[in-house]
Amino acid sequence: MKPTLDVITIGRSSVDLYGQQVGGRLEDMASFSKAVGGCPANIAIGTARLGLKSGLVTRVGDEAMGRFIREQMEREGVATKGIVTDDKRLTALVILGVRDEESFPLIFYRDNCADMALTETDIDETFIASAGAIVVTGTHFSRETTATAQKKAIRIAKANGRKVVFDVDYRPNLWGLLGHGAGESRYVRSDAVTEHLKPILADCDLIVGTEEELHIAGGSEDTLQTIRNIRTVSKATIVCKRGPMGCVVFPGDIPDSLDKGVKGPGFPVEVYNVLGAGDAFLSGFLRGWLKDEALETCCAYANASGAFAVSRLLCSPEIPTFPELQHFLKNGSRHKALRFDDDLNHIHWATTRRPGPSTLMALAIDHRMQLETMAKEVGASIDRVPDFKVLAVKAAAKVADGRPGFGMLLDGTYGREALFRAADHDFWVGRPVELPGSRPLDFEGGGSLGAKLIEWPVGHTIKCLCFYHPDDPPEMKAQQERDLLRLYDAAQRVGRELLVEIIAGKNGPLKTDTIPTILQRLYDLGIKPDWWKLEPQQDTAAWNAIGAVITKNDPLCRGIVLLGLEAPETELEAAFAAAAREPQVKGFAVGRTIFNDAARRWLKGEITDEAAVADMAGRFQRLVDAWQRVASKAKAA
Repeated sequence: MKPTLDVITIGRSSVDLYGQQVGGRLEDMASFSKAVGGCPANIAIGTARLGLKSGLVTRVGDEAMGRFIREQMEREGVATKGIVTDDKRLTALVILGVRDEESFPLIFYRDNCADMALTETDIDETFIASAGAIVVTGTHFSRETTATAQKKAIRIAKANGRKVVFDVDYRPNLWGLLGHGAGESRYVRSDAVTEHLKPILADCDLIVGTEEELHIAGGSEDTLQTIRNIRTVSKATIVCKRGPMGCVVFPGDIPDSLDKGVKGPGFPVEVYNVLGAGDAFLSGFLRGWLKDEALETCCAYANASGAFAVSRLLCSPEIPTFPELQHFLKNGSRHKALRFDDDLNHIHWATTRRPGPSTLMALAIDHRMQLETMAKEVGASIDRVPDFKVLAVKAAAKVADGRPGFGMLLDGTYGREALFRAADHDFWVGRPVELPGSRPLDFEGGGSLGAKLIEWPVGHTIKCLCFYHPDDPPEMKAQQERDLLRLYDAAQRVGRELLVEIIAGKNGPLKTDTIPTILQRLYDLGIKPDWWKLEPQQDTAAWNAIGAVITKNDPLCRGIVLLGLEAPETELEAAFAAAAREPQVKGFAVGRTIFNDAARRWLKGEITDEAAVADMAGRFQRLVDAWQRVASKAKAA
């Protein structure tokens, strides 16, 4: 049977909680970032990001943390057939921090945890045989039941002609050699552990470890001697990780010096956090090794992937994607601290963000000022506006009917309950941050923008409307650009997608080059939003020019959605037809054309809730039909 996966990793999976106050003690941490952790889980994600088809065998708890691991694996493209849900145990947790360049305190919460309850019954023969290689890890040889599970996987792999990779992954306290407070320790000599691992080495095709890990595997604290000891029992290719010096590989006979092994280029970078660097390293090495690349290339992939990891804070989230790795190997970086490289950061963000819709049809009702004015005009209480926004969610859900590609723009001022109800559906959700009608741009609510955004659900997209025209006074443009830069930085730091809405036609002539000029200016400033929301253009040439600017400056942009400006439905359909010819236009986000009439009549008490929902759903459905009709024609042309 030909393998359908490249690699399956086996063993630890946990949720890592990283202290965000770098330089502080764990005792003093005030906030934490959450990520998938555990050597095999990290490698499954890392290899998937680097273009391999990977899978994971582990156990997780039947609770939110276990579901988080499973869902993240699915988002990363990792095959999850081997993830077993354990209803009797909790998912493992790890608390980590960065004290300085040499101290990285961590605490393992692993007593009776799910992943250490893996048994041989969890090893599915068909699944193991479906991969070209398996990765077994040292920690799961520390207990009889988990060791038995990995040994069964090795037997299946060997019987089917698959490769076996051994990541020594030595954690002394997980072998019971040190206490809970010594999670940071990487080496304690133990003849018992060495003897325990020795039989494993013979079945391996690739053995990977730091010098200290190889010391425990080969039973000597002389690195060259321990590699020779390993060679006496195993024909495997041996990879010795040497930290800042990169790595050295021994595919055959062991020479008389470590320096005579196979090497690849090293990448000196600032060390920010070493935790997870080995997992990124092995992910990179496997990307080359399982694709039959030269060992020098495998080393380059591995060393570069490790460099990314040590220069960033977290573990699995920081492993590069293959486009990111290729960019780095081709262009390098002018930053020794790679986390400050804007180009790499953008590629990393855009190639690891959550999957998004390829087409987006959104009902926009993030309006605040307009609905306040409408309520006053008809003599209704502003307190009724939130209830109307909930009705808009019902209308959108009626049209979407569970299908993908639908969304809503909703605010937190009057749309708090509507946001909760939108979460009941598979909607893309955008939320505004601008002070309604502000020109120059200002943000609603004052205070720290980043502090507000961190409270948003991770799936919510930041939406910012900016009234910007190339002919604006220089001081106004400077202020608006400064605030857009602030917003872009905040979005990047808190990990939220950004939609920038530009309206130029209300403050000057809208020519063919007006919007392209604005977009190019913002790109020149370094602003690369995930989405653009733009007003209808006068001609096809304008859309072509807009598309060319986006494609040139950010080919990873999700695209453009068209706004409505309260235009009649017939005008919008004509605008849709012109926009749909440009591939960067992915859909629309229209509001008042859909809800204005229903809102006014409902606020006046002229129609019921059901009638308001039906009216908005009908208008939204007609726009959806119009967009799909013109998009289909544009695609066929």
